[in-house]
Amino acid sequence: MVSLFILALQGAPASGQGGGGNPWGFLPMMLLMFAVVWFMMIRPQQKKAREHQEWLKSLKKGDEVVTQGGVIGRIAGLTDQIVTLEIQEKIRIRVLRSAVQGKPPELKKPAAQAATEEKTAEEKK
Repeated sequence: MVSLFILALQGAPASGQGGGGNPWGFLPMMLLMFAVVWFMMIRPQQKKAREHQEWLKSLKKGDEVVTQGGVIGRIAGLTDQIVTLEIQEKIRIRVLRSAVQGKPPELKKPAAQAATEEKTAEEKK
């Protein structure tokens, strides 16, 4: 049994026929390719998913979030699976906690609105 294994590792005897070769020589290359795919693709995705689950657990009332559908709202209530979002004053929707994607992006204000807000702030001083 051991001698067959040693012969398989050594490869087929050299002869003039084609198609021969070491079938075990391909195995290390496949393992190396699998390792590269694991460390470059699978592992980072798992890490990101784990961080997102931890973030979902840390949500609290008053946080501003965005859902997978693009709805932006402030958390008005929480349960284990349901998040109640207030999307406008006195308008609330219930979504699954898993549908909460993240924090909303910081939106830039138009220049005219920013200038008006600056004037108002200066007048209050």
